[in-house]
Amino acid sequence: MRPHHKFWPARLPHAITPPATSLWDNLAVSARRYPDKAALVFFGRSFSYAEVLQKAERLAAFLQELGVRPGDRVLLNLQNCPQLVIAHFAILRANAVVVPVNPMNRSEELQHYIRDPEAKVAITSGDLAPELARASAALGDGQGLTHLVVTQFTDAFDPAQAGDEAPPEAWRDWLLTRHPLPALAGGQVHAWEQALACSAAVPALQVGPADLAVLPYTSGTTGLPKGCMHPHATLMHNAVAGGLWANGSAEGVVLAVVPMFHITGMVVVMHGSIYLGATLVIMPRWDRELAGRLISRRGVTTWTNIPTMVIDLMGSPNFAQFDLSSLVHIGGGGAAMPQAVAQRLFEQFGLRYVEGYGLTETAAPSHSNPPDRPKQQCLGIPYMSTDARVIDPVTLQEVPTGEQGEIVIHGPEVFQGYWRRPEATAQAFIELDGKRFFRSGDMGRVDEEGYFFMTDRLKRMINASGFKVWPAEVEALMYRHPAIQEACIIGTKDAYRGESVKAVVVLRATHQGQLSEQDLIDWCREHMAAYKVPRVVQFVSALPKSGTGKVMWRALQEAENA
Repeated sequence: MRPHHKFWPARLPHAITPPATSLWDNLAVSARRYPDKAALVFFGRSFSYAEVLQKAERLAAFLQELGVRPGDRVLLNLQNCPQLVIAHFAILRANAVVVPVNPMNRSEELQHYIRDPEAKVAITSGDLAPELARASAALGDGQGLTHLVVTQFTDAFDPAQAGDEAPPEAWRDWLLTRHPLPALAGGQVHAWEQALACSAAVPALQVGPADLAVLPYTSGTTGLPKGCMHPHATLMHNAVAGGLWANGSAEGVVLAVVPMFHITGMVVVMHGSIYLGATLVIMPRWDRELAGRLISRRGVTTWTNIPTMVIDLMGSPNFAQFDLSSLVHIGGGGAAMPQAVAQRLFEQFGLRYVEGYGLTETAAPSHSNPPDRPKQQCLGIPYMSTDARVIDPVTLQEVPTGEQGEIVIHGPEVFQGYWRRPEATAQAFIELDGKRFFRSGDMGRVDEEGYFFMTDRLKRMINASGFKVWPAEVEALMYRHPAIQEACIIGTKDAYRGESVKAVVVLRATHQGQLSEQDLIDWCREHMAAYKVPRVVQFVSALPKSGTGKVMWRALQEAENA
């Protein structure tokens, strides 16, 4: 027994036995149980479970016709849309491996995702296809793609039928344009409709829990991105555990707005929902007005998100008109939820924001707060079947309760290793008490109740005259100011102190022009220790964010250093 087991949800076991089947079987089972139930909803168009299954089988048959064989890696480069879900399961049904790619990547970046996993087939959308074709051509003969399957967003919905769920005006050109198919040097390009019209037999299902299923890439801090080898079993564990943890069921309606190319959206949102037989209401990108309408109209019960989305939604001038009463579970990760925002959610809607923590290497959550007893700005407790510790990053010994160290994780959700990087894999793991633990690279501490708290990334720390300033702590404090919509803390050079604290701030629309930089510095002096107070404040219209919605603090830090 560990201290956190005292606060474990009484209805749940400490460990689970996931199904000893492939991820494909989850879709097949849900389609048999709920053939006519809506699996996916996209701008007013619904896809039943039976329809999703049928389309995925047709695409799997087509992939086999293109030469895809068991274990082959297939690139999947799409924004959130029904085609992403269908293609993801089709690749698994073809006994192949999904290589999910961030659709924001450009040609130079895409070359690595083709070359490193040796992908020969890719599935993408019309707006992104030219970049993939350019990347493939740049790799030269024998190195690039041989087949490119291209869909258009309107393959999945009729704009005339979308009604109140129509795309925002700013998206219409991007979503409604049917882009011409590009040429693929040394290969062939196929339209989505052509692929789904394939009449060939579906290949026999050969894969099981131990076979490689997904190869997502981690950006890391140095070098080229590394592929994380996840068999069916690692994702299966967290898909099942996620539904249990959130009290999910087939009656759930899930807002799918976190990107499903990213591990959280892929495992917690997509695979978790398909396993349960729930309904996914899909948004290709974040838009607070559309999100508010969809939650209201579709009766969304579960919303996994990035805290910045909640902050933005609550800042909408139409917020009071949205009906959030259907929500029973709201949570997320990637960044700490500001305490003031979490408190408002609870006071206004009775919703406890459930924060979790995980990495690409851990198939999303390795930690989550108990839904009935969450702590604010806390990673939570080790997930089902999971053992997590905090160690000294130098001595590799476990540190006492309350002391800071590196978070390490052991559990069935932990990946096998990095694709063709044995040295990096060896460096990523240590052995403790006879168990193989993954080194997260994140600094944290455990309180006396066994809850984990992030103190910051291993290298994200400001040293001001010998005082260590942890940016996440200062950001959390600044969010208490009513004028602040978003804030990011970085270090700035200081001839006297070595480094000082700088705050890059987005003001709420209601406070713009009413607050000066000095006003904010004075407020900080009243609310935090002197060494933490920003010496410099910069107001900006927006903070840079990654494709998953996380604030890109490194980009701001690098710009400051330059």
